[in-house]
Amino acid sequence: MRKVRFSALIAAALILLPLLFSACSEGGVSGTKTLYVYNWGEYISDGSEGCLDSNAAFEEWYFETYGERVKVNYSTFSSNESLYAKLSSGSVSYDVVVPSDYMIERLIAEDLLAPLNYENIPEISNILPEFWGEASEHSAHDPGNVYSVPYLYGMIGIIYNTAMVDEDDPSLGSWKLMWDEKHAGNILQFNNSRDAFGSAQYFLGLDVNSDSEADWRRALEKLKEQKPILQGYVMDEIYNKMENGSAGIAAYYAGDYLAMYENNSDLEFFYPEEGTNLYVDAMCIPKSSKNKELAERYINFMLTEEPAIANAEYTYYASPNRLVVESEEYIEYMGEIKEDAYEKMYDTDAVMTSTYKNLSGEKLVLINQLWEELKSDIEISAGIYAICGVIIAVLVSLFAYFGIRNKIRNSY
Repeated sequence: MRKVRFSALIAAALILLPLLFSACSEGGVSGTKTLYVYNWGEYISDGSEGCLDSNAAFEEWYFETYGERVKVNYSTFSSNESLYAKLSSGSVSYDVVVPSDYMIERLIAEDLLAPLNYENIPEISNILPEFWGEASEHSAHDPGNVYSVPYLYGMIGIIYNTAMVDEDDPSLGSWKLMWDEKHAGNILQFNNSRDAFGSAQYFLGLDVNSDSEADWRRALEKLKEQKPILQGYVMDEIYNKMENGSAGIAAYYAGDYLAMYENNSDLEFFYPEEGTNLYVDAMCIPKSSKNKELAERYINFMLTEEPAIANAEYTYYASPNRLVVESEEYIEYMGEIKEDAYEKMYDTDAVMTSTYKNLSGEKLVLINQLWEELKSDIEISAGIYAICGVIIAVLVSLFAYFGIRNKIRNSY
């Protein structure tokens, strides 16, 4: 009886094997490659509201071009520091990541990025000369773009709600607005150390890449001075807070301002007169990638016209791609969002700017310590006092109850 059952199993297996091989050849589970992409939140056209789904378009394009199935596993981070923590831990492996300039410089220094093979990225010719090559003014973090391909760029500014901030407010136009006590409880600060310290350094006229510990401690004291009037430290949470009017002032990235403006036309934006950060976010391949050629083809696809324009339109960030900035369709689209949107995004000469540089290991340790000091130095709030008051009241009531009960018992 056992022999009959075993023979039946073999026969079934022989019937199923061709079907399994057929499924694999047609792009079944075992025939599909997975590309792991790690990017900022809200930083790629995702197919919502009729826009292009860039990742799905790549999957389709790759199959049509190479005859192989690919699945993009896409996840997001909220700050360069959280990206660094993931990559440096070695606990995960990504194929494409999109850090900012100073973080790219750090990842290169720590040998965490792979040099790119530009034979697989011929569309690099679409990148504007000021963002590409040895002479590029915006790629000093990676001379010659050995490890990185520019994706999007922009500047940091201050968003404010005109229903909460008067147009004749003397602090408008300056970082001072972020420290103005009359707006206490309505101000949001960056929840990442480099941008938060940068806001204080620009306000104080300090070098954002200073090698002086005293400068960083001066910035810390300025942030401590600001802390009591803050509503909170945020990253992606800023969207809801500024769009629904629960906060009125926030420093953030210019492209994200336009995304918020679409949902709340009371919002306005300016670049602080004291100066601000100009940043470039670029596509890189970690050294731990298991699909380097596939990753390079993904980068190449993102430089082609349709996804490049779709990503710029979806994010509202400035693009270093000539196919985007020369597109009449794109310029018209930006004008429909806000009349001065195109000019504001691309006028990098409107205010004095500088870029963050990678700092020495000693300074990075110092900044982490100062950031922890700022975030852990929490004053007892009125809410905590109220909770303590309730607890004390309950305890007093319990003591009174047991005291009265004991007196009654003793009288008996």
